[in-house]
Amino acid sequence: MRGVFCESGTIRLLRDLPEPIPTADEVVLRVRCAGICDTDLQLAQGYMGFRGILGHEFVGQNDAGIRFTAEINNACQVCPTCQSGRPQHCPHRTVLGILNHEGAMADWVTVPQRNLHAIPDSLDDRTAVFIEPLAAAFRITEQVAIGPEVRIAVLGDGKLGTLCAWVARAFGARPSLIGKHPEKLALAGDGIETHLASETDSLARHFDIVVDSTGSNTGLPAALKLVRPCGTVILKTTVAADYTINLAPIVIDEVCVLGSRCGPFPKAIAALAKGQIDVRPLIGAEFNLDDAEDAFRAASTKGARKVLLHAMH
Repeated sequence: MRGVFCESGTIRLLRDLPEPIPTADEVVLRVRCAGICDTDLQLAQGYMGFRGILGHEFVGQNDAGIRFTAEINNACQVCPTCQSGRPQHCPHRTVLGILNHEGAMADWVTVPQRNLHAIPDSLDDRTAVFIEPLAAAFRITEQVAIGPEVRIAVLGDGKLGTLCAWVARAFGARPSLIGKHPEKLALAGDGIETHLASETDSLARHFDIVVDSTGSNTGLPAALKLVRPCGTVILKTTVAADYTINLAPIVIDEVCVLGSRCGPFPKAIAALAKGQIDVRPLIGAEFNLDDAEDAFRAASTKGARKVLLHAMH
């Protein structure tokens, strides 16, 4: 079996990996398409010390040809955390392609049956591969109230940042998207104000909510300059590098700093199926799985859009 294998801060395409064997509660899917996200790039640089097959944004199919994607947290379902309704934070969980579970950048992947979500026929693979990151963007709406009266800014004009801005717009807000690349900011579309990160002095302490989706350890300090006193900063991306930050503004301005991770797949699927959110402008280069190493180099290029890996010929 082919698979994108991560080890010691490097990635390689291996062609002699064993096919996965499902446990009693798992199913095997043949992978059709997978997306490379910033978390994959961080893992490839040594984040979390992951060793194994990467990939958690994917479309697969069963033996009957029915297409599915899957939530990434594989919980035990029996511990107090799971029983209290927080399985995504199960202390015993594995995480697809991230923590102690082989991922989907391969010919085959195993996932728990309960994690499956069927993909509507109206969504092609290239769109459906965005279900997981779009669900992560929708998670913000479960954590804070977003509407026309809320001043919200999203830091980072990458794929996830743009998705977060689109979700905020769908909830009636007029979000501001702040980034470094004019050509990427231009993808935001109507109803979203855009600003270059170098030209935000006039926006200091202006926003009720600031979402940091920069994937950089410079994001939180920048967010703290933009959020108003008693406002909220939402950390939306993981960073392999260490933080060195002055925490005094958080205390002095009584800022709430909120972590935000995985989100509701049904809401993401519905938004895509209804055409409420069109992810096609975010798609960049596309590669066959055989060329995965080239794909990772392309995804690592500054300003790259979503890079896709197609596993089926």
